[in-house]
Order: sequence, then C-alpha cells, then structure tokens
Amino acid sequence: MAQPTMTVADHKIVSDAVAAAEAHSAGEIVTIVTSRSDAYHDVALIWSALAALLALSTLEIAPGTTLSLVERVLGLWAFEWTPRAIIGLALTVAALKFAVMYLLMRFTPLGRLLTPRFVRNARCRARALTCFRVGAESRTLGRTGVLIYVSLDEHHAEIIADAAIASKVAPETWGHAMKAMLDPLRAGQTAQGIAAAVAEVGKVLAEHFPRSDDDTNELPDRLIEV
Repeated sequence: MAQPTMTVADHKIVSDAVAAAEAHSAGEIVTIVTSRSDAYHDVALIWSALAALLALSTLEIAPGTTLSLVERVLGLWAFEWTPRAIIGLALTVAALKFAVMYLLMRFTPLGRLLTPRFVRNARCRARALTCFRVGAESRTLGRTGVLIYVSLDEHHAEIIADAAIASKVAPETWGHAMKAMLDPLRAGQTAQGIAAAVAEVGKVLAEHFPRSDDDTNELPDRLIEV
C-alpha cells in the first residue's frame, strides 16, 4: 500500500501540536496516517467471482442470443458451436470477466464504492489496533499512550487509549477530537485535521493526567506515515 504524501510542513504542524498538547499532560500522543488500511483482496475476489458467475449465467439463460452476439463480434460465419467450443467460450468469458473485475476493484475507485462501509470500518479499526499495539500500548511507564489514526482512502479515523487512560476516560469523550478533525479532513487539510484532534485529546489528558515535574517524553512526537 502506498504511503500518503505529507510535506515537511505537514509533519511540523502535527509534531508541534503533539509537543504543545504533551506540555501540559503526562499522556503521550502518537499520530499515524495511512493512505489505505487494507488492500481488500478478498472483497475484490468475491466481486470478481460474482462477475464471472453472472457471465456464465447469461450464457445459460440465453444461449442463442449470447452465441449470436459472439458471432457478430468475432465476425464468424456459419460457425458450428460444438459442446467443446461452447465450454471453451464459457471459460474464456468467465476468466476475462473475473480478471477485468479484479483489476477494476483493485486499481480504481470502484473498489472503495463496492466495499461495504462496515467492512472498511472494521479493517481500519483492525489496523489501528495493530499500530496501537506496536507503537503505543504499554510503551509508557504509566500506560498513558493515545493513538490518533487516520486512514485517508476510507475516510476513517480511530482514537485508541492505553489502559490507564481508558480506565478514566469514556470512549465517547474522544468525539470532540473526532469532530475537530472532520472539517479540515474534508477540505483535504490532513495535517491541520490531525493537529486539531491532538489539541482536543491534549485537553482531556491535561485534565485527567496533569504533567509532573519529572515527566519525560517517552514516545516520538512526529507524524508517522505507514
């Protein structure tokens, strides 16, 4: 999966926001942005198989019409359709339909349009959890890490908190941070949207986990692209 294109200025916007938010809190904020959370190979395969099956069904339902159409397209004259020729045609058409549909699903916007929203949300959530476990969970002394994860192609974001934060902060509290991200992300301002979410998360962390004099920066402030 291709990495999102974020400029040096974008990285600075986010890292500055993280540093500012952590200046008043013992919490550690990790930001991750990705172009796409999953390749959706299985979804593409399902739709491709359905396209191939539809092609075979058309041949079975209306064989005369289908064979006449093939004859016109290929310029055949008085062609004798033997059982072997018909089977060969069916396999060829099914294979072509499968291949074309697979390519369309993988490399055009059709793939996102035909992938159910609940599937996209679940894949984004799964990858966000993986990133959280690798980059934030139990990586701080007080288990005060928070991940802000944005998947651009799916238009989906996740905020996941480590155990100490989750025990004090209800999940719906992060709704303010999600809302703060929405307008900038819609406008294509990814860095500004993430920075706005960071600021809102920082307010929550400052309230429940104020910064102590001996607090150290345990996780990187930089924006991570995956």
